Amino acid sequence: MIRFIARRLAIAIGLLLVLSAIVYWMLDLAVDPLDDLRVSPAPNKAELIAHRVALLGLDQPWYERYFRWLIHFVQGDLGVAWRSGIKVSELLGSAIWTSIQLIFGATCIALILGVTIGVISALRQYTTFDYAITFISFVLYALPVFWVAVLLKQFLAIGVNDYLNHPVMNWPVVIAISIVSGLFWAGATAVGLKRQLVVFAAATLITLGVLAYALLSGWVLNPQLGIVGVGVIALATAVAITMIFAGLSNRLALYSALTTAVVGIALYAPLQWLFYLVPMDIWWMLGLLVVAIGIALGIGWLWGGPDRGVSMRGAAIVAVLTSIVVFVDRVMQGWSLYMHASAINGRPIATIGPSTPNLGGDFWISQLDRWTHLLLPTIALVLISFAAYTRYQRGSTLEVLSQDYIRTARAKGLSERVVIVRHALRNALLPLASIVPVDFIAMIGGAVITESIFSWSGAGALFVTSLRQSEMDPVMAYVMLTGFLAIIANIVADFLYGLLDPRIRVNA
Repeated sequence: MIRFIARRLAIAIGLLLVLSAIVYWMLDLAVDPLDDLRVSPAPNKAELIAHRVALLGLDQPWYERYFRWLIHFVQGDLGVAWRSGIKVSELLGSAIWTSIQLIFGATCIALILGVTIGVISALRQYTTFDYAITFISFVLYALPVFWVAVLLKQFLAIGVNDYLNHPVMNWPVVIAISIVSGLFWAGATAVGLKRQLVVFAAATLITLGVLAYALLSGWVLNPQLGIVGVGVIALATAVAITMIFAGLSNRLALYSALTTAVVGIALYAPLQWLFYLVPMDIWWMLGLLVVAIGIALGIGWLWGGPDRGVSMRGAAIVAVLTSIVVFVDRVMQGWSLYMHASAINGRPIATIGPSTPNLGGDFWISQLDRWTHLLLPTIALVLISFAAYTRYQRGSTLEVLSQDYIRTARAKGLSERVVIVRHALRNALLPLASIVPVDFIAMIGGAVITESIFSWSGAGALFVTSLRQSEMDPVMAYVMLTGFLAIIANIVADFLYGLLDPRIRVNA
């Protein structure tokens, strides 16, 4: 494996060198750092041009300037954006972090939804549900992201902000959402007309009840889960995770997951006191998450059973999801304070930038502010990526389900859950294993439209701005970083292939 990584990195370095030379040569042909001075009416225009030529070394051949840049780059000096005088390392570092914030959550959500809906659509092939998901996927895939972003600003941001200032009960919309929810769950979970009608009625009534309670009780103006909401979600998560990955017949796995959920519920009140007494930051959150996973693994190990690893894995997943729910609940406890802040002025759904200027507040308020700014661009990116991931996963799952080993597994009498989760899903994920890492890196470097519409100063916006201003150093640093990340993404994809398919070995 070490030889494999060393060989790939050596090839990567060679490719980056060739890429950097070609890009530098093309930039030298395409950009003109003197374009603004050529049309300047300044009386000392000649002196200004001579000064800039000397500053940027424009009187030298491009290859001499390239080698000088390359020597500095190898030494860790990324150069300076000459118009602003800011170091490229500072510009690029903040831009990459901004893009990661924007893209990471959207990619994770799109991947989870895409894989889930894609597998269900494949299992319900040629049903009304499958046709509906196919139609929606193609529509979303064809939508231009700039148009989606504008619609989100108009109907979600402006509409929701107006509604929060004057909340009223809109029964037609609530009933329509409830019916759509019922149709989705009936198509996704039930087979046969009778069962579909039962699931449709139950899902519709439950959705209608939840929405009616949220709107009539004023919950939308102060959205908190509390210990009851956290407890219900934690217990439901324990049952769902066990049902998917172990089966409810595996009692020890079920007891491990339920015990983890109960421990999380018991720790809810002490955690609220901890959050109140101790100033929190992201490192505290990560530390508490590690502790939660460790406790869950211990619970799974103590329950044991014939397959101790299954119990430990299920308990760990429940611990992670329960921790996320507790964290979300604590952040949302600051909603009322956030809504009435002078910088927010009762309009919490943001449309511009990654944060609210001059907001103030503690860690929890800053997290809530970050979420409200991430909401619209995340939805825009999720809608586009979700469509592609769904189509890939559906086609891959259908191909795997037609293989001989799947028919053999079913002929042996294995349950459909075991056939899908243990045998089909891992191989069906192989196409996404090669797409998602590269897609993620491409989005870091190329979410230019989304960043421009929502005024996020990310990597894509930095590249466009620097190119427009004829600043070579930021553009070259951007190209080298994204190129290196793309190569790393391909190496990660190779390792994911080996993890998902035991027949594949990553070696020299």
